[in-house]
Amino acid sequence: MNSFFQGTGEAVIHYGDADFTIMEGGAYVTCASTGQKIPLEKLRYWNAERQEAYRDAAASLAAWKKANA
Repeated sequence: MNSFFQGTGEAVIHYGDADFTIMEGGAYVTCASTGQKIPLEKLRYWNAERQEAYRDAAASLAAWKKANA
């Protein structure tokens, strides 16, 4: 994970299988399931295939269930 976060708006992120890369600096990303802002230092859940971030494991599971319904 990148150790240097900068900016105050929404970051542009490329999500990899085990890590992410900050393409454009920012302070947060938006959860694909809940719409909540996730500070980059708290980002732990994402889907590399769909390039989506999730607030927590429950939001990740909800997105998975929706995609596989």
